[in-house]
Amino acid sequence: MSEQDRRTVVSGPHKMTPSEAFVETMVANGVTDMFGIMGSAFMDAMDIFAPAGIRLIPVVHEQGAGHMADGFSRVSGRHGVVIGQNGPGISNCVTSIAAAYWAHSPVVIVTPETGTMGMGLGGFQECNQLPMFQEFTKYQGHVTNPARMAEYTGRCFDRAMSEMGPTQLNIPRDYFYGEITCEIPKPSRLDRGAGGEKSLDEAAELLSKAKFPVIISGGGVVMADAVEECKALAERLGAPVVNSYLHNDSFPASHPLWCGPLGYQGSKAAMKLISQADVVVALGSRLGPFGTLPQHGMDYWPKNAKIIQIDADNKMLGLVKKISVGICGDAKAAAKALTWRLTGRTLECDANREQRYAKVQEEKTAWERELDEWTHERDPFSLDMIEENAKEKTFNGGEYLHPRQVLRELEKAMPEDVMVSTDIGNINSVANSYLRFEKPRSFFAAMSFGNCGYAFPTIIGAKVAAPHRPAVSYAGDGAWGMSLMETMTCVRHNIPVTAVVFHNRQWGAEKKNQVDFYNRRFVAGELDNQSFAEIARAMGAEGITVDRLEDVGPALKRAIDLQMNHGKTCIIEIMCTRELGDPFRRDALSKPVRHLDKYKDYV
Repeated sequence: MSEQDRRTVVSGPHKMTPSEAFVETMVANGVTDMFGIMGSAFMDAMDIFAPAGIRLIPVVHEQGAGHMADGFSRVSGRHGVVIGQNGPGISNCVTSIAAAYWAHSPVVIVTPETGTMGMGLGGFQECNQLPMFQEFTKYQGHVTNPARMAEYTGRCFDRAMSEMGPTQLNIPRDYFYGEITCEIPKPSRLDRGAGGEKSLDEAAELLSKAKFPVIISGGGVVMADAVEECKALAERLGAPVVNSYLHNDSFPASHPLWCGPLGYQGSKAAMKLISQADVVVALGSRLGPFGTLPQHGMDYWPKNAKIIQIDADNKMLGLVKKISVGICGDAKAAAKALTWRLTGRTLECDANREQRYAKVQEEKTAWERELDEWTHERDPFSLDMIEENAKEKTFNGGEYLHPRQVLRELEKAMPEDVMVSTDIGNINSVANSYLRFEKPRSFFAAMSFGNCGYAFPTIIGAKVAAPHRPAVSYAGDGAWGMSLMETMTCVRHNIPVTAVVFHNRQWGAEKKNQVDFYNRRFVAGELDNQSFAEIARAMGAEGITVDRLEDVGPALKRAIDLQMNHGKTCIIEIMCTRELGDPFRRDALSKPVRHLDKYKDYV
């Protein structure tokens, strides 16, 4: 059977089994890859994945499957699909679906359920699977009759795209069997517009009077493929462009108006420039609370600026920040409409264009110089750790390296067209200052859910979607322990990626809180690890241990060569000092107060 025949969907009403209806509807929606672990609950449908041109990629743990579906979706702009056995296989996916929800990824999770004749009897692997995901899905489709299999399947795929988030397709396991007559629904995709004429006119009027406009380029710019339209608007206004938090790929770093990301460990240039804004255009950004918090000692959000917020979800408009104009529209269409309204019009900011441009370059140059000189952390704890580590040797006999120097060397060695995912943790967060991209769909972080074990499986899914692009994940040793088993997935199924592991022997992000608030009383923060490079080799991958600064860049280049030219997954283990960057949030904890005598010294 030819590939074209496999991918041809039957038209009109046909007699078929519910399994066939389910699989044909996935084919109609362009599904080529799924992630999960096989299970008896959906085996009848799984049996015909191959003749439909669908590959099920078996993983080591279902949480990894959900992250892979997320990464696949974020790179391809299409659905990511995850499936597993009813009960424990499905419950293992909750964390990864929550992460996909906050990344606005159109992931469809297929959740086969206990058979209808056994529900409520406490049978093997029985559980109520809809409540598990109700907080993290845009739509939940529960197949109520085998004859409605195609209908519900199609709706879940449609809603994932229209709502831009995960949907759940819940199927009683006995509903895969039988005989039905149905028609496979054609995919329905929304044609999103620019927003209301009135709100667009109001926004254009505000911008015409702005003296120092600034654009925030958010995740919606990536999802709408709106980078060129964002550039056109920025160039018309002469406005600096800052990336919203963890969307460093939403504007090209080589563009002269690019200023870097806001938020935790972001760009001081971006923060200083937006603090001067009198009008802010939040293009495709929900202005999430974590992404606008004070950082580097600066409360940079412009309190008196007028905010124009553009988001495809009307519920996000004005939710976090007070706005002057809200535009419910597609980022691409809205940016284009605003640029059209400003073309040929005299703007107040035209008069100071050159001065503003000079200011942008001045701030960017100062920030780059500071990063070059910021070779290590300078707080008292970090200085103590640097001194302590200077007396130690790594298990290779080398030295422990400063994380900031390592991140700068990795930045310099990054290949073109690279995709990078980052996990949660102290060094990973510091990486926000050093990750720059030229094209969208290149950077994937755990977003607001902030779960460890995110980066590695996500970059595996990204690599499946774009095998021609170099794929690199960053993780600390704590987060790596939650995901390293998926190295076996890479080796088993020939999905070559590169993982960078920052081996600093601690849970850094939380340990920083114990430094700042609990007088260095360390509980459960220390990690005594084996060599992750050796573990990688035991799993069939390549492993490189780096404990000399001059080896960082060459190690990354070698690993990328192994990935792209030899089909090999490589784990780069970088031995780092225990120094720690700024905490996530100083406002999230308070100095401890104790009233009982036996705890009085614990303040």
